[in-house]
Amino acid sequence: MTVLHTPTSDSPPSTQITRFHRTRLMQIWRSAGWPCKDGLEIDLLAAGLIRLHIAADGCETLRLTDEGIRTLAQARQRSVRALSLHDRLGQKFAAQLLASGRIVWTELSLRAVIDTVPVVDGVLPAATGDAPANTAPVMAPLWADDDHTPAARAAHVWRMARPDLFSVRNTSVPAYLQPMVHEVKASRADLLSDLRHDAKRQAYQWLCEECYYVFPAGIAEPDEIPEHFGIWVLHGSVEDGRFELLRPARHNRCTLPFAVWMALCKATPLRSEEDPAQAHLGEAFAPAIDSPHSAP
Repeated sequence: MTVLHTPTSDSPPSTQITRFHRTRLMQIWRSAGWPCKDGLEIDLLAAGLIRLHIAADGCETLRLTDEGIRTLAQARQRSVRALSLHDRLGQKFAAQLLASGRIVWTELSLRAVIDTVPVVDGVLPAATGDAPANTAPVMAPLWADDDHTPAARAAHVWRMARPDLFSVRNTSVPAYLQPMVHEVKASRADLLSDLRHDAKRQAYQWLCEECYYVFPAGIAEPDEIPEHFGIWVLHGSVEDGRFELLRPARHNRCTLPFAVWMALCKATPLRSEEDPAQAHLGEAFAPAIDSPHSAP
């Protein structure tokens, strides 16, 4: 294998490493290192953060140098220090979801129905003497238990929901997806503020089959949380603590709308650091010992 070292003499001025360079470094670290042949790689090669390897068959791949690895490690430590308690708590629980085989997204913006007003013959219900015109309509159930309810068109009230963690099971069977929302709360004030917004909580429920609150132990008692929400609490510190399920969420049937599917397609799910995807891409695998198909 031929290694093309970065020149040490007559080199161009030092390159300013931006977050785009660090992102590319991480992509090379995680992948098989196929070159893109773009400006970012020119900068990284010139800075000595990566090297170009040419195999005997002419295949070109990129590898991080020791300096490139140090650059990533320093950026990661800065990121960890900058994270708030809420972010670290969310990352820790996301890792638990990933370990259980779920696909997890963060920072999603999803449209959800929070209220349904029946429309009969194209007319909204008129205000009566007992109900002024500006009175909010009665909230309709998010999941109908009776499939024989008379069909009626409805005027929907929409809200943008931004769940901390949205996840589905890693399955190809739609009925087994079991979409879940986990709302992370790092303080009692944050939790109580969320509980006061009924529309926000209904938006979470509309998007999933089970909805949970995740917070450190001692922030709130289970009876302070609406009974249809599940509760996970963290015992100990974010770094060394463990999660305990205090109460499972009430399970409700839910079919993800097309708009939610589109949002998931456009977003990038989280990836576990232990995910071995592409770790051995391009490498020859030795045949298993005692395999009936292994070569003699």
